[in-house]
Amino acid sequence: MSRETRERREGSLEAPTRHPLDWRSPAFYDEDALGKELERIFEICHGCRRCFSLCNAFPTLFDAIDATPSGELNEVDRKAYWEVVDHCYLCDMCFMTKCPYVPPHPWNVDFPHLMLRAKAVRTKREGLHFRDRVLTSTEAVGNLAGIPVVAEVVNAVNRSAPGRALLAKTLGIARDAPVPLYRSHTARKRLRRLLRTDAGVTAAEVAVSEASGGAAQASEGATANGAIPIGGGAVPGPAATRPDEAPGELRATGAVPPERAPAAGSAPAIRGRVALFTTCYGNRNEPQMVEDLAIVFRHNGIPVRLVPQERCCGMPRLELGDLEGIDRLKRRNIPVLRRLVDEGWDLVAPIPSCVLMFKQELPLMYPDDADVQAVRARFFDPFEYLMLRHRAGLLRTDFKASLGKVSYHVPCHLRVQNIGLKTRDVLKLVPDTTVDVIERCSGHDGTYGVKQEFREASVKIGRPVAERVQRAKADHYSSDCPMAGHQIESLAYPPERSSGRSGASAAENAGDPHRGPRREPEHPLTLLRKAYGI
Repeated sequence: MSRETRERREGSLEAPTRHPLDWRSPAFYDEDALGKELERIFEICHGCRRCFSLCNAFPTLFDAIDATPSGELNEVDRKAYWEVVDHCYLCDMCFMTKCPYVPPHPWNVDFPHLMLRAKAVRTKREGLHFRDRVLTSTEAVGNLAGIPVVAEVVNAVNRSAPGRALLAKTLGIARDAPVPLYRSHTARKRLRRLLRTDAGVTAAEVAVSEASGGAAQASEGATANGAIPIGGGAVPGPAATRPDEAPGELRATGAVPPERAPAAGSAPAIRGRVALFTTCYGNRNEPQMVEDLAIVFRHNGIPVRLVPQERCCGMPRLELGDLEGIDRLKRRNIPVLRRLVDEGWDLVAPIPSCVLMFKQELPLMYPDDADVQAVRARFFDPFEYLMLRHRAGLLRTDFKASLGKVSYHVPCHLRVQNIGLKTRDVLKLVPDTTVDVIERCSGHDGTYGVKQEFREASVKIGRPVAERVQRAKADHYSSDCPMAGHQIESLAYPPERSSGRSGASAAENAGDPHRGPRREPEHPLTLLRKAYGI
């Protein structure tokens, strides 16, 4: 194929390529250059329109164009450009699944990165508004709301009509949007009961770490040796094993035995022991999910330890273009994680967005940072890790209970990791279990779905997922993203005080033939623990 033909071709069948984010360059923040690039990309999108069914950014753009007398982009008010930017929540699905002009195509369309650049330009110019500062301060809010008495008050207020009215008035949080519960008994505290002190860690050291904020940070002098190790449980087998060994598994080094390792080049090599990054949400809002992860891994002979110091991964700030804020968090997290990698640990986190931050977003922001790249290479989604163990013949499949039918939602930030449907694959190992996969956006999308001005669009995006769950009438419904799970819950099984479907009365919703009794989502890790009977 000639060079001229390649440059003029329509679409591409080549794998997409992501360019590093040149966010430190002054040209990145040049508003004139940004305006010209927005025009260029929007013109391409206008001529294509394949992404009309994804997020609300594309309908917003196309409606603005169609409303002009000529039906052309050049007559669209620049104010509409920023409305398009606001409706992009960086799910990356247009880049990964729809756009035929992504790199290496010569048109070089990376819509999410362009939206991120626009958000970064605005944040640099205006700073973060009060609401956004609150919503991205996940550690500070979690530490305050997680104080035992305070947690009870915060949760009661968030569940009450007057409390939600107050949130709507002061922070612009939609009254019917799901907001998380806060737990004073955090994941890190829960996992202390699994503490083993034979690795140089005492209970007093753990208490010091918890007193200084736990997930927010431990003492400045803490090292990887001051972490909380959670022992790999003994796995019954024909031969005696140490408590942290599964039959035929690693010895001192934690490596998978060569004869049972995946073929070269087919999958990343795993070390057989993991350091757990609990995440802000996992630690303070859904600690049971984190505990289930540790228990399931322990059941499979995988030694687990907590990352000794955690800060927010930075994903909430990425959504708003606060790149300097991400840089501050990166400087706290990466040295700790790199130290664990050098000591022979793999890394896992229970929230797909947090995993994606370390696997993709930070590496694209810091392409020449060896520490960031080393962390990227050893960071895994939990079910990705379990399937690698299964391929190596090291995953226990002696399940005690079937799960029946599972309605399983795949979060966008898991899909763009490009690892396949590993959660589905693991759950299908459970006998007499079927998995109905839903590959559509839930509409929650970080902070987007809780903001009043975006709630209607969020509901519209998530409604088809909720209806799939209702029609499935499965024994369980689940999502790797717990926030997406609660979004589905709020749409499929709204509380009585909610009006349910947009434009429908409570009575009409009660008569919906697909909507049964109110049910809560169950995380896939929780389902797997149930299947194991542990």
